[in-house]
Amino acid sequence: MKGPERERRGIPLRAVVPNAVTALALCSGLTGIRFAIAGEWELAVAAIIIAAVLDGMDGRIARMLNGQSRFGAELDSLSDVIAFGVSPAVILHLWVLKEWPRLGWLFALAYAVCMALRLARFNARIDSDDQPHKSAGFLTGVPAPAGAGLLLLPLYLWLASGREWTWLQDYRLVAPWAAVCAFLAISSLATYSWTSFRLRRNVRLEAIVVIALVGGALISAPWETLSVAAILYAITIPFSAFGYARVRRQRAAARAAARSEAQPLG
Repeated sequence: MKGPERERRGIPLRAVVPNAVTALALCSGLTGIRFAIAGEWELAVAAIIIAAVLDGMDGRIARMLNGQSRFGAELDSLSDVIAFGVSPAVILHLWVLKEWPRLGWLFALAYAVCMALRLARFNARIDSDDQPHKSAGFLTGVPAPAGAGLLLLPLYLWLASGREWTWLQDYRLVAPWAAVCAFLAISSLATYSWTSFRLRRNVRLEAIVVIALVGGALISAPWETLSVAAILYAITIPFSAFGYARVRRQRAAARAAARSEAQPLG
């Protein structure tokens, strides 16, 4: 009996694998800071991108292996705070914001704190049944990986220009952009959740071709591709907000119609 009992008390491998991927994402985000300290900006950004890829994989691996756990959810949030909150903020500070004595650090700090608050809000609501954005297929605010991607947009553009667009290295431009990204992280704006999209059967092949082309573009022209992707995502935010407002109006009309039908006649 001792053998089976000891085996049952052990941690199954299916619970370890997704948590290991999450830990790798955390390590990749921290490594981005190491490259930024050395002035290796391409590698610093690449480390954040790798962290985002790993962050997108861990949840899917956990569901595939049936290895979801509360511990994994908490570790994922901790990893997101570091990889997409602290690390991008430090990278941006080392790149430009340090040129603004005292105040530059405050903008980097504000972004990191707002990202931590966003993830704390997410954890507080994780078991709540009242999540109108989620029930409609939207997210609340800009998710952590996308927020990091938006924050680093000036750095993408600078690298895409061959480091020739020196006007992007102006803290008077980067600091307000960091403030905007911080606001988007903690805002209640409805943003698109890519997991809620469903492709029609007749466009699946076209979607595969597009994904392949984007992958090729990331390899051959990474900074231009990342710049375009970040700009396009920023453009979708007003559309997602208007889309959710339309869903709210439709739900309100449906509830009003249901109440009127439920009222007794006469």
